[in-house]
Formats: sequence, structure tokens, C-alpha cells
Amino acid sequence: MNNLKANLRENLSSGSTNKLRVKGMIPAVLYGGKDPNKNISINKKEIANIINSDTFLSKVIELDIEGKKERVIPREVAFHVVSEEPIHIDFMRIISGKKIILEIPVKFINHPDSPGLKRGGVLNIVRRKVELKCPAENIPDEIVVDLSGTDIGTSIKISSVKLPENIIPTITDRDFVVATVAAPTVIKEPEKPAEETTAEGSEGETPAEGTEAATKDGEVAKKDDKSKDSSSEKKSEEKKPAEKKPAEKK
Repeated sequence: MNNLKANLRENLSSGSTNKLRVKGMIPAVLYGGKDPNKNISINKKEIANIINSDTFLSKVIELDIEGKKERVIPREVAFHVVSEEPIHIDFMRIISGKKIILEIPVKFINHPDSPGLKRGGVLNIVRRKVELKCPAENIPDEIVVDLSGTDIGTSIKISSVKLPENIIPTITDRDFVVATVAAPTVIKEPEKPAEETTAEGSEGETPAEGTEAATKDGEVAKKDDKSKDSSSEKKSEEKKPAEKKPAEKK
């Protein structure tokens, strides 16, 4: 449990709150229970180490308000739009015997003991926080999920998570999934394009299509020349007059 000192503030004007922020203080309000609300301020340096943590809004803090101690829990933090510095905090009193609804962070342990993760599986986190109904005197900092023995295809549901005593999920109509161990994603490398062969390749290589075409065309041309020569010879023979045979003597 974290202990913080707080000061009461009576002047609630905007000018007064701005002066507090200049001095390194964060204006805050404490509410809840039968006691009246209290306007207080917190030293920014004292709360800086926990205010940015995932568990801040579910962490029990003991406030020392000018000598009087109260167990509280942060409920809301307002941040400056530009500087993102905290400018206001709401604290709620913890009343014994009451139950509080909180979003509790989920922590995963024993990654090396998961056969699925060892074989390249991926932990797919479905819920990083789970909303729980907790007794005011028993608020957990986190929910622990043990990954030991989980294989690829395992679906970790809330029913398999060990929760502290008297703590239940606010979702009761279904057994929802907290995380899964998914199969690894395999990315195939693109195939390399086949190497092109040139017409003037080495021995044994198939000649280029253009070369084959040229050769065939050449053969056709030669055949055409031969046919032309033969036809011209026939025509010349036809034009020659027939030779006259000498008359036989009687």
C-alpha cells in the first residue's frame, strides 16, 4: 500500500488551483461514505512514480490528510491536453464491507513453460484488464494467468483463472476469453524469376525463338527459290521448237 500526504484546500477558485499547480501540487477531491467530501492537494513528485502505472486506478492508497489517515482508491485522473501532466485526481473512500467494481490488470507468467510458445506460437491477449467486483478490504493489484502447459490452440477463459476469494467478474452470463495461444504466422518468400537465356547461349542451350523463326524462314525462302528455278526451266523447254527428223529414203 502506498502512503501519501495530502493538504486540505479551502480556496476553490481557479486562480488558487493554478497557483497550486505552479507550486508542484495536484488539486484533488475525496468522496464516498457518510463523511462529507474533502478538497485536498497532493504533491506531484510523491505520486509521480505510480500515477502513470497500469494499476493506478485499482491501487489502494493510504492518504494522510493533516494527521488523519484514510484508505482510498483513485477513480479518475484528468490530464492537461498539451503537456499531459496530471491536473486533477478523484479519490474514493474505501468503506469496509462494501464491494467495489474495478478494472484489474492481467499479468501473464511462465512464458518459457508454455509448449505452444516454445514451438513459435503467439500469445494473443484478448483482455489486458478484467472488470471485477471486489470487497473493499481485498482489492488485488493484478490478475495472474499462468501459461504453464498451454499449447497452440489453447483458449484461456476466465473460469480457468484463479481469482482471490470473494472476487467475481462483472460479466456472469458467459465464460469469456482472456487470451489464446495462436499458431505462428509463416511468411513465404517470393519466388525468384527464371533466368532468361540469350540467343547466343552456350552449347546445349535452346536457341531463342527469334533464331528458330529466322532459320525456318530461311529454309522456306530457299525452297521457294528452287521451285522458281524449276518452273522457269520447264517454261524454256516448252518454248523450244521441236526438232525435225530427216525423211526416210524409199
